Amino acid sequence: MAITTFSGPVSSLNGFIGGTATDPITVTTAQNINQSYATTSAASGDTRLSYNRLTFAGAGAGETLRVFSVVTAAQGAGQTTNGSHVSLSVNTGGTISGAANALRATLGLAASVTPGGTIAAIQADSDVGAGATLPATAAWIRFTNSGAGTGLSNLFNLPAAMVPVKSAAAVTHTIKIIVDGTPYYLMVSNAQ
Repeated sequence: MAITTFSGPVSSLNGFIGGTATDPITVTTAQNINQSYATTSAASGDTRLSYNRLTFAGAGAGETLRVFSVVTAAQGAGQTTNGSHVSLSVNTGGTISGAANALRATLGLAASVTPGGTIAAIQADSDVGAGATLPATAAWIRFTNSGAGTGLSNLFNLPAAMVPVKSAAAVTHTIKIIVDGTPYYLMVSNAQ
């Protein structure tokens, strides 16, 4: 389906629609271009609104999911633009007896494999062009309390094995963080 410009709600077209790099879908009003809504009352098991699995059986690489937002105009005051926004909401009547995560990243390694390379469950990248001017608030990771409540009180929840007790060592380096606009420094050492 080729659509150059569409001023009405795209949802009225029914089903998934997509453009191309040279002929993208263009909308003139804020809306969900592709959307899916579902409700499950399953008593057990996992229900997924979307399940995608890609097996790399050759020397090539890539992603199972690639999302990419591009800003080409001045954003309005108070607007928030994201490359991806993932949420989990527990509403009235909902309870959690196990784990609940808004985002879960799993790095899986089968028994006895030796993957090599540089691997991580999460990699945070920056792609800043030469000569770009960053605001003083730019950071690798930002934490916010977006709701009316006080928010989460713990920055991290780590297993004890990740924070072993060691003898005192002199501070050799610091990591800068910003707390409500004020810079602070986490003390780290290159000696245990």
